[in-house]
Amino acid sequence: MADAHSKEIDTISGVETTGHEWDGLKELNNPLPKWWLYIFYATVVWAIGYWVVYPSWPLISSYTSGVLGDSQRADALAAYDAGLENRAKTGEQLIDASLEDIRSTPELLEFAMASGQAAFGDNCAPCHGSGATGAIGYPNLQDDKWIWGGTLDDIHQTISYGIRNGNDEARFGDMPAFGRDGILDEEQVTQVANYVGSIAGLEAEDGVDLEAGKTVFIDNCASCHGEDGKGMQELGAPDLTGSNYLYGKSIEAIKNQVNNPRNGVMPAWAPRLEPSTVKSLAVYVHSLGGGQ
Repeated sequence: MADAHSKEIDTISGVETTGHEWDGLKELNNPLPKWWLYIFYATVVWAIGYWVVYPSWPLISSYTSGVLGDSQRADALAAYDAGLENRAKTGEQLIDASLEDIRSTPELLEFAMASGQAAFGDNCAPCHGSGATGAIGYPNLQDDKWIWGGTLDDIHQTISYGIRNGNDEARFGDMPAFGRDGILDEEQVTQVANYVGSIAGLEAEDGVDLEAGKTVFIDNCASCHGEDGKGMQELGAPDLTGSNYLYGKSIEAIKNQVNNPRNGVMPAWAPRLEPSTVKSLAVYVHSLGGGQ
């Protein structure tokens, strides 16, 4: 009765109070709208039904499976397994198809490009860069200067077996250490380095006899790089007349390479990756813009 007597009509809003008052503020008795209450009751009923029909309550080592036994996790795993199966089927098609067939078949090409890009990021980008533009000691794969050839077959061979890594099928080309091993003296190293620089467009050092350097080049270097310095891909001897110098394009860098050459090593990926992945890498690398 005390609560009933404490209720009153608010003079400003005209709404009955609940009888509760805090620091002079009286609580108005404004019930929730009927539509809101009905929606709330419906969500309660829906929740109860959901608990019964679908997996919901956690147990010690599992959970209630519900009347339907449905599971979004199971659906996701099934979709994942189906994707793997489909990928495996397409991968088998890549293994059986030639590189040219892959490039000319839209479905296989799309798969190879996606697979190759992912494999490149995981395995090749640490050396060649995420954009495949290379760095000092690591070739740029986006230009058309290929030491061992830039056709699809050439690239596939290089990726499969690598370079100077001990694999029986690896590419192998070894430049002698002309200075370190005493094949050439210091003056001859200077002469040939300046001559090589001159055919590559560099300015020779003062006082260096370029004709003598040419003679040294013909006698010691032309057998691999050719008398014109254009190189030989079958030997892995680079073109010395262009702009792409793997270890730096300067007279000093050329001297260092003649004296004590750095012969880079590339892993053989065929023993490490699936055959379909190796093919995908070859197709992807060839597509970067520098393929021949």
